[in-house]
Amino acid sequence: MATVLVLGAGVMGSAFTLPLADAGCAVRLVGTHLDTALIDGVRRDRMHSRLRAPLPERVRTFRHDELAAALDETVDLVVLGVSSAGIDWAIDQLRRHLPGRRPILLLTKGLTADGQTIGILPEPVAKALACPVGAVGGPCIAGELAARRETAVVVSFREPDLIDRVLGMLAAPYYHARASHDLVGTEVCAAFKNYFALGIGAALGMLDAAAPAVNEARMHNPAAALFNQSLLELGRLNAALGGRPESVFGLAGVGDLYVTVQGGRNSRMGRLLGAGWVYSQAKAQRMAEETVEGAELAITVGATLDAMLADGRLHSDDLPLTRAIARAIRADEPLTIPWSSFHHHQQKDS
Repeated sequence: MATVLVLGAGVMGSAFTLPLADAGCAVRLVGTHLDTALIDGVRRDRMHSRLRAPLPERVRTFRHDELAAALDETVDLVVLGVSSAGIDWAIDQLRRHLPGRRPILLLTKGLTADGQTIGILPEPVAKALACPVGAVGGPCIAGELAARRETAVVVSFREPDLIDRVLGMLAAPYYHARASHDLVGTEVCAAFKNYFALGIGAALGMLDAAAPAVNEARMHNPAAALFNQSLLELGRLNAALGGRPESVFGLAGVGDLYVTVQGGRNSRMGRLLGAGWVYSQAKAQRMAEETVEGAELAITVGATLDAMLADGRLHSDDLPLTRAIARAIRADEPLTIPWSSFHHHQQKDS
């Protein structure tokens, strides 16, 4: 029986304990300093207040100051379920308490950027901790996983043997994890799907702002066009950053983008942008307590995207929606969809 420690007791980290426990693993859920109330609630009656679901008896809970006791020599796998903003804190905690080399699996999504290059999050984590680091990608809503809905994802490490080991730890009847040998593509798609959900979500905001149609027409046509354009541009970005095309059209790409557009923080922010809000006002007045990963990504990688466009590694005509979203977030101006620019590659991409 494998022992798995999950660091981060938010909705995704906590939901991830279910397939692990149901596959027979001994699971230790450790909260961050922000998760104390969640951990205390699970200790009291097994209920996770944000998931609104019980966690299995096989899941043991620990507060953040109990990490040293939880992270002992028996731990076979460490899962990071913190937000991208908490990754430095998690690295610092693991650097102090990790009992030697252990594989680390990221639920955390994000990219790194230094003004010249864009990288995937497993790289700095692996460098800081001297451990192999992989990731999970694909369409997975935490609340549905907590209800044991059928869920399909990919697991990726650079080391094929680690993929096989982790897949065995996740072999719950409803959790259909499969191997991906494209760690870069998995992570690029996982991060940028949040970004493009801002653009696709804008279609509903356009409906909110528009005068009602006499025939009660919706905005499915614009949403479909935005979805298509998002996939095209995701493919171009993924290729430029070193990912494989199959990731874009697999679970980590189109699958996860579909789920993200159905709801969630990024789609809701996109709806506000589509209705005419500027990002700073929408964030402060409507989503002040929520992390909008797609907007944070625009801020993180925006300057580096500019550098890649300037030196020809990326081409502006290839990325009209990417640039429109970046401009809306970084310049804090209304989102303008460049519809006519979407046809630049019509023959090439059709």
